[in-house]
Amino acid sequence: MKEKLPGLKIKDIILDYCLFQGGMGIGASLGPLSGGVSKKGGFGIISSAGVQGIVSYRDKKKVDLYTATRIEIERAMDFSGGRPIGINIMYALADYNVMVKASIDAHVPAIISGAGLPLPLPGIQSPGDTALIPIVSSARAAEIIIKRWENYHYRPDAIVVEGPLAGGHLGFSFKDINNPEFSLEKLLPQVLDIAHKYGDIPVIAAGGIYTNEDIIKFLRIGVSGVQMATRFFATDENSATQTYKQAVVDCNEDDIMVVSHPDYIPASPCGLPFRILKSSPMYTANRAPKCNKGYILQNGNCKAKESNEYLCACNGLLASAGCEPNEPELFTVGSNAYRIKEIVPVAKLMDELCGLE
Repeated sequence: MKEKLPGLKIKDIILDYCLFQGGMGIGASLGPLSGGVSKKGGFGIISSAGVQGIVSYRDKKKVDLYTATRIEIERAMDFSGGRPIGINIMYALADYNVMVKASIDAHVPAIISGAGLPLPLPGIQSPGDTALIPIVSSARAAEIIIKRWENYHYRPDAIVVEGPLAGGHLGFSFKDINNPEFSLEKLLPQVLDIAHKYGDIPVIAAGGIYTNEDIIKFLRIGVSGVQMATRFFATDENSATQTYKQAVVDCNEDDIMVVSHPDYIPASPCGLPFRILKSSPMYTANRAPKCNKGYILQNGNCKAKESNEYLCACNGLLASAGCEPNEPELFTVGSNAYRIKEIVPVAKLMDELCGLE
């Protein structure tokens, strides 16, 4: 029996349902998807990764990163009917500060930031009404961020705790991903203690959550909401290519793998373990790198420019968004992707997950 989800308030954001749609890679969660989720009472989140290339390609007019970020935020707000949306900005991305400034200038309701510890986020620009929400994978990371942000006289407006079953880049060592001691169920009580210690900061659970029953289970642990991405991938409103969507629908559990250098080659150039479909054309091609973007950096360098032991994630993910037609696609997924059997409208999925049907 499905249960109706409660609402959620974070800073000035008021949601009908405590459900975040996670930011997905390059070009999957853009205006149509994030706006559609928010219009149904959840919290839709744009992914900022590759947004300059996507907007320039789609609108057939070259724009700078600042402008592209603002364009996509405004587009998402149009799709949402004015309901609040967020933007996910990976800390590992080059030009992180530019996207943060553009988002705040666009009055985006929330910035969600992970892929590294976003320690300087509140100091880049006064956030004003924008909520700042870091993504962490441990209680230690949550406390480090809270203490560092105290230097800016700012406290996280919420904290997303992402477990090892999530898609894309993972905040765990390769050996810890399948260790039960690092499961989301084990991590959450520790982070909840930290959140309570510093003023009852709302905690959002993420990674491997799939059904309404899963959501209710985590709410009973004590979180304020959940974040889900994989379920929202197989929607009509997702802007990824049909080839990518169909690969997810067709995959089985054995098709899903985590690549991490040097355990599996090629791997992500940012150094984090990376969950993908092993059928990804870029992974199976294992070709010499030709990265000419450099969005994803490790210590200021793009490893895919230097060695064929790394995936050209920028071009592979842009290809999966339909913006690099001459490049092989790269398919990132969550651990439950094999459970998806059809592509549905986001409104139907929201009714299911929020307990409205």
